[in-house]
Order: sequence, then structure tokens, then C-alpha cells
Amino acid sequence: MQSSKMKKDESFLGKLGGSLARKKKNKEVSDLHEEGKNAINAPLLPSGTEIHPEDALLEENAERIMLDPSSHENPKFKDLVKTLTEWINSELEEERIIVKDLEEDCYDGQVLQKLFEKLSGRKLNVAEVTQSEIGQKQKLQTVLEAVNSVLRPHGWTVEWSVESIHSKYLVSIVYLLVALAMHFQAAIRLPEHVSVQVVVVKKLEGILQTAVLTKELTTTTEDAFDTLLDHAPDKLNVVKSSLITFVNKHLNKLNLEVTELESQFADGVYLILLMGLLEDYFVPLYNFFLTPESFEQKVHNVAFAFELMQDGGLMKPKARPEDVVNLNLKATLRVLYNLFTNTKTLNEPLSFSPVLTPVPESILTFTSERFGRVETD
Repeated sequence: MQSSKMKKDESFLGKLGGSLARKKKNKEVSDLHEEGKNAINAPLLPSGTEIHPEDALLEENAERIMLDPSSHENPKFKDLVKTLTEWINSELEEERIIVKDLEEDCYDGQVLQKLFEKLSGRKLNVAEVTQSEIGQKQKLQTVLEAVNSVLRPHGWTVEWSVESIHSKYLVSIVYLLVALAMHFQAAIRLPEHVSVQVVVVKKLEGILQTAVLTKELTTTTEDAFDTLLDHAPDKLNVVKSSLITFVNKHLNKLNLEVTELESQFADGVYLILLMGLLEDYFVPLYNFFLTPESFEQKVHNVAFAFELMQDGGLMKPKARPEDVVNLNLKATLRVLYNLFTNTKTLNEPLSFSPVLTPVPESILTFTSERFGRVETD
């Protein structure tokens, strides 16, 4: 009986050992197959890029796009992300919205909704707060449809989608923000010629195929003024002299004279008067502060002058009102240079804004309250 039992145990152990051996062999075969696939794919991948577990779950012909890690650390790309982040925070300051991470803060549509509403002046019919994935995607759909309806007619290529934004694909988010900033003439200067590499993973016949593409996020945003100031600083005094001559040609009609551009335009009053003279209208005193004392009053004046420029058919100045008030010479020069180069446009017959009332030139003597006696023709 003992001998029979021993033979039975040996038989059982033999079967167990064989089963374990087969499992080990199958695992080795599976590992070898996986290693073979990686060997095929590896030469196509940029250094530092990994195949993620979720890639293996891709359906046939489906693809996933990711930012190449090396591009994520590209100084110009990081500068672009930082510039866009600061711009959003500046635009949405009144909403008390603070963006720290574009991927984490923009994917659900809340920030994009508020930003688009602020820039376009349109109110979107969407839920204010959405926690579910379905609700977030529905909100994104509404926001992106509104954005695309504004950008497409002006030739913008749509490089974003609900899925790419909601999946926190940073390249799509940046594409969208750059388009909005440029279309609405944001008072920022975007880093130029920023490109990144993206990795595209696609499943074909059960095998993961990869490719690396270069995406150009910005080209050049430089205008003639930037070129002159950045590449020919020796001509700065020439530019200032030309602008002083230009503004005095008009302000002298009110017995006013400018000698320091950055300081004398900082409170916005001269800028408003200059706009009235260029377009031949009287700006009612209740629209601005004739003797501004606080920072806020000065910002109001400069911002109002910017509105007058847009009413006159000019593009919104790239400079921020706060920069002009803070005696930023470059910002002030940019604003005046825009007027200087568009004087012919401003001198053409224009329709009056609702806030403006044409009056005889003699009424411009109101400036005597601040600037002393004014002689008029």
C-alpha cells in the first residue's frame, strides 16, 4: 500500500511539475513575442518615450497622440505655456480664477468657457459647474463650437477637439489658446517659432505602430515696430522724435505740448484728446477722468482711449493699459506708433461712436480747467 501511494504521489508531482513548466514556457513565449514587438517599434520612438499600458488596449486603427518628453522641457515651449497661463489669469482676474496648470485646469471646459466669454463678449448657455465626464464633454462641445464659429471664417485650422482637450493633450490646449490670443489681439507677445515633437501611436493588425511628427505652435508675431525696436535700438531716439513731432502737430491745436512720451501719456488724458483730434470729435467729460489721481482712474482712461481706437477701425493695441500707466516706454511707443502708421485711416470719414458727440471746435476750451488758457481759431 505504501509503494502504491508513493507511485501515486510521484505521478501527481510529475503532472504538477509539467503544468508549471508549460506555464513558464508560455510566459517565456509571450515575453519573447512582446520583446519582438518592442524591438520592431523601438527604432521609431524618440529617446525617452515609453509605450504606455493603455496603448496596448487601443482598438484596431485607433491612435493616441502624446507630447514627446524632450519637447515638454523645451525652454521656448515652457515660455509659451507660461505666457499663456499668465494671460489667462490676467483676463479672468475679475472672475477670481487662477490657472496654475493648463492641462489640469483647462480640460473640463470651465476656464475655456470663461475666457471665451470675456474675449468675445458672448454668454454661452452651459452649466456653470459640471463634475461628470459626460457633462464636461457636453460643455466642451458647446464651448468649442462657439470658438470654431469665430475662428474658422478667419482661416484658422482647428487643431483641437473635445476628446483631445478632455484627455489633457497639452498641444491641443496650447494650439487653441494661441489661436484665441492672436485672433482677439491679446496684449501679450508670444514666443516666436515654437515647435514641438509629438508621438503618434496607432494599432494596425494588432501591432503598435509609432511615428514622430513636428507641430509648429507659433510662427512670427513681430511687426514693424518690434523689428525696429529689437533689431535697431540705435534708432530708438529717431522713433521717439518722430512720434513726438506727430503728437504735437495735433495737440498744439489745444496749446498742449509733449516732451516725454512715457510720462505724459501715462494717465490717458493726452491719449483721449489725441484721439478726438485725429477723428475730429469732442469726447464728453463724463467719459473719462480729466485729472485722474488713482491708478484705477488712469487705467480707466487708457482703456477708454483703446476703445476709441477700436471704434475708429484700428486693431486693439498689443500693450496693456496697465503697462502704459506704469510708464512702460515700449508699451507707450507701441500704442502711439499704431496711431502714427494709421493716420490716413483715421482721417477718413468715420461713423461716430454712441459715446461721442461732434461739436464745434470752440468747445475744446474745456481743457483750460486743467491746462490753462487755450487759444482756438
